[in-house]
Amino acid sequence: MKTMKKLPDTEFDIMKVVWANEPPITTNTIMQQLGNEREWKAQTVNSLMLRLVKRGFLRTEKNGKERTYFPIISKEAYLKFETGDFIERFHENSFTSLIATLYNGDKIKDSDLAKLEKWLKERRD
Repeated sequence: MKTMKKLPDTEFDIMKVVWANEPPITTNTIMQQLGNEREWKAQTVNSLMLRLVKRGFLRTEKNGKERTYFPIISKEAYLKFETGDFIERFHENSFTSLIATLYNGDKIKDSDLAKLEKWLKERRD
């Protein structure tokens, strides 16, 4: 596969539905869980799904008149990519900078830091 790239928000929202359901998935499933809420037409969902195929996130099979889709990239792999990219771009690959920003912005509590400290100690042992 080509190098993974950040997904636009609409495609990421579709992938969240794909990851939340047992494969294979159809455009009807996307429409039921997301498209109707967004007031998308079926053609819009089809176009977005095919873009995800071209980007290497999904593979597709044709079963009669219906296309089914299967995830190629796992949610965990994509989140790892996104998080790594974020830390690299905004925090110069410094985990400490990320935590300091969250802490100073009141986005992380002392109890969260205590849990993080415990988690880190467990990984070192």
